[in-house]
Amino acid sequence: MKKHLITLLMLCSIFAINAQEQQKKDIPYFAKHEFKLNGLMLVVGAVEVGYEYLLNEESGVGISAFIAYDEEIKDDVQYYISPYYRYYFGKKYAGGFFLEGFGMLNRSERDIDFFFEDDDDNWVTDFALGIGLGGKWITKKGFVGKINYGIGRNLFKTDESEFDFIGKFGISIGYRF
Repeated sequence: MKKHLITLLMLCSIFAINAQEQQKKDIPYFAKHEFKLNGLMLVVGAVEVGYEYLLNEESGVGISAFIAYDEEIKDDVQYYISPYYRYYFGKKYAGGFFLEGFGMLNRSERDIDFFFEDDDDNWVTDFALGIGLGGKWITKKGFVGKINYGIGRNLFKTDESEFDFIGKFGISIGYRF
């Protein structure tokens, strides 16, 4: 009788564990992919979109791309592409406070632009490394809200560029799927 009872309890526990794992896969909150749009950049005159793949409950890797459409913003930075790694400290799955390390390929205005007549010679492309921090909130339906700030330093053409340091910041909304 004891053997049958122990066998029955083990089978029930296996089915319960399997049901919990199946629930995690069905809820967007535990999904691995996120797509985000930076609403703050839309207001100031640029488009920034991002994609993040969540490695586990504490970390994720992603990439964001920025293109300016307003002439005032475009005068400083034309575009950037920024891969990143984030480590999350929150209690929710890949959510809460995070620290970020990023790289950034950027195209910015030259320091001394009155020597150059051609618009193509007015720009310098450089690569920066930087750190950032922020916070991310996720609903059970999979909607994401994020605030972040980061600063990096251009590495190669600092004597030609107007910007030794370059920043990225945003208030983003998105969806986890």
